[in-house]
Amino acid sequence: MPESEKTASQPQAAQSESAGFNPADLNTSLRELWTLADNVRYLNHGSFGPSPIVVQEAARRWTDRLEQQPMQFFLREMEHALDEATERLGQFLGTKGQHLAFVENATVGMNVVAASVVLAADDEVLLTDHEYGAVQRIWKNACRAAGARAVICPLPDPPTAIAARTAEPSDTGATEPAAGGDSADSSRAADDADDEATVRAVVDAITPRTKLLILSHVSSPTARVLPVAAICRAARKRGVQVCIDGPHAVAMLPVHLKDIGCEYYVASCHKWLCGPFGSGFLYAAPRVQSQIRPILTSWGGSLSGRAPHWKDEFRWFGTHNPARFLAVADAIEFMEQRGLDLFRQRSAALLDHARERLTAVTGLVHSPMPACRISPVMQTFPLPAAPEPPPAPGQRDALQLQLQEQHAIEIPVIHFQGQRMLRVSCHLYNTRDEIDILADALEHALQQERNRR
Repeated sequence: MPESEKTASQPQAAQSESAGFNPADLNTSLRELWTLADNVRYLNHGSFGPSPIVVQEAARRWTDRLEQQPMQFFLREMEHALDEATERLGQFLGTKGQHLAFVENATVGMNVVAASVVLAADDEVLLTDHEYGAVQRIWKNACRAAGARAVICPLPDPPTAIAARTAEPSDTGATEPAAGGDSADSSRAADDADDEATVRAVVDAITPRTKLLILSHVSSPTARVLPVAAICRAARKRGVQVCIDGPHAVAMLPVHLKDIGCEYYVASCHKWLCGPFGSGFLYAAPRVQSQIRPILTSWGGSLSGRAPHWKDEFRWFGTHNPARFLAVADAIEFMEQRGLDLFRQRSAALLDHARERLTAVTGLVHSPMPACRISPVMQTFPLPAAPEPPPAPGQRDALQLQLQEQHAIEIPVIHFQGQRMLRVSCHLYNTRDEIDILADALEHALQQERNRR
């Protein structure tokens, strides 16, 4: 795997002896740093990630400052404060603050890109089949309005997952990789094979009509990490711009936007970074900044008389409280002080325990992926087929409702490509005991499902 790909998107190795991580700490709760309700077991940070107390307090301080002297704040302080916050975010993301604009979330950012990329009749927008449902809808609507076409590209299964499904059972009944599968050389070979297969699948779907490629950094339904830098390089050679949907990658992985090389990158800060709800960003490479068009039209200029900048449309879109954006810097500070490596390693250890417990409950083996393509903080686990048909869009699976109503466990049950899955997210406030409670509750719920058949 090229070094730039490792830098741009590879999870850092989960070595328990580094960064002070101790597996015995998995039941040491940091829950007191959050305001989560005592009666809930929250295993869904990947959907809606609550902010720690220090970030909530930072947002309140900015609100207080606004309320004390609105004219001073809006006309003389806000733009400078936003610039400082985006500069801090840029340092965290391997870019400059001048290339970042705050938006409410990744969905808003993606809509801005859709408003900015001019599509002609017969143009194609290429998306993978792992893209988030709202993202697919945004681009299908944009293509329909322009007479263009949204093309869905299936991603291949990782080679290691295919090998695991075809491996011979061991004496214990568990599947084993081929001889030498645990060696570093075999691991690197699997990483490279997965990257090559994924890049090839995307490149083969590019045609002379492809105007833009939409790509998840980490897929929402499967938590699969994609080789975004390699795909961007291949797309650039073919004259295709790339927009990366990255809400799950920020803080989950080291993200270096300059190394990734995309034209656009959108993300929400309220997930793994623990920023306030309603905080996200749009990255626009210098070569496309003049093309950016807002989805809300306001004055479009500086309130303090500064020189025009492409971000003016996003600094002022009518009177609003920017506290949620300004507190993103405090979220970065919180995660860095706690230790990003520690967060990833501890979460990975919890997920290892979840894999062991949930596999024992379901009898279904979690198909492995190459090490560099596994999210260290969020993974999906296969579930038996439900006795009822899959829920309609917008509805919740009966198993998800049962886990919430009977066991106070908040966790999503996902249906993707005919497979029902449980997506487990872990952050610093989760514990090994919560994983055990989940496994016991799931065993009880699945038994009830079997009784209904």
